[in-house]
Amino acid sequence: MNYSIIVPVFNRPDEVDELLQSLCEQNFKDFEVIIVEDGSQVPCEAVCRRYEDRLDLHYYYKENSGPGQSRNYGAERAKGDWLIVLDSDVVLPSGYLEAVEKSINCQLSIVNCQFDAWGGPDAAHDSFSSVQKAISYSMTSFFTTGGIRGGSSPQLGGKRGALDKFFPRSYNMGIRREVYQELGGFSKMRFGEDIDFSYRIVEAGYKTALLPDAWVWHKRRTDFRKFFRQVFNSGIARINLTKRHPGTMKFVHVLPAIFTAGTILLTVIAFLGLIIALLGLWASWPRSGQQPHCNHSILLVFFGIFVILAALSPLLLYSLVIFVHSSVKNRSLWVGLLSIPAAFVQLMGYGLGFLKAWWKRMVLKQDEFTAFEKNFYQ
Repeated sequence: MNYSIIVPVFNRPDEVDELLQSLCEQNFKDFEVIIVEDGSQVPCEAVCRRYEDRLDLHYYYKENSGPGQSRNYGAERAKGDWLIVLDSDVVLPSGYLEAVEKSINCQLSIVNCQFDAWGGPDAAHDSFSSVQKAISYSMTSFFTTGGIRGGSSPQLGGKRGALDKFFPRSYNMGIRREVYQELGGFSKMRFGEDIDFSYRIVEAGYKTALLPDAWVWHKRRTDFRKFFRQVFNSGIARINLTKRHPGTMKFVHVLPAIFTAGTILLTVIAFLGLIIALLGLWASWPRSGQQPHCNHSILLVFFGIFVILAALSPLLLYSLVIFVHSSVKNRSLWVGLLSIPAAFVQLMGYGLGFLKAWWKRMVLKQDEFTAFEKNFYQ
């Protein structure tokens, strides 16, 4: 058997239904599916039973231990030569496994194509909600650092000149079975465990690649509150990953923190400008028996307005760029408008998590467990 598809699940039976349906429609058929229910209160067993006659499907229920340990649980029971790890909120195009098979066959005949682990890109489906499309845009756009976090393999159709080496992510990731077993699979990190695994793959001397044609539709989060929590934890994970793998911090990882600090600073300056303008208006307001100091007051008003515009103009310009680019890319003005808060949530959520973790881990010298027990281990 060529492929074992491993999917950890937590309270998402409807999404599992869509994923399994897309697996039924694959052009390439030599694969098994392993669903690992990670202590869900709303299990997907009934959904899985409906597909047993159409897929080589294995369903397991276990106590909650997080996605990484659930993937390891599935890998221990897998039979495939390649283990493919997917998130439960993805849907596969019919040519997904066909593209994987083609790339793997390519490496057998072209030395420069050889790899031991791979990842694929993601996209938003037309059926996704406008918020999901906006979140997908913010996670994949160059203007939000999403499009510059990973490089690719030029031999397999990827783009050259990336700012960072490509590291597969667990929503769409494949690895040789023997490599997975040798490295012990995913660690016990609740967030960032996929990047930790990718780092260990590379540090062990194995090769990774981006397979541009092995892409998936990825729902990600359905509202901005959940999205903020996700990226906040990702920011925390980045510092934890740096502590585990010294030297892996890149400038692109720091950009959201810089953006966050800059946005807060500009907002404070704009607020001070508003106070100055209001003081000018208050000073110019007529009072009985007093002559207003109109010249000084008007100068204060205009100075305050100037400060506000100067502080907010970079943020407004950035918002305009996001709006135009997303509107064109998604062919929707509404998605373009929603992409503005999505971009700010992504960058500032990640940035705040990054800064919090930097303070706790780097300054206060707390260990990973003590600093983030509530975030990672409950």
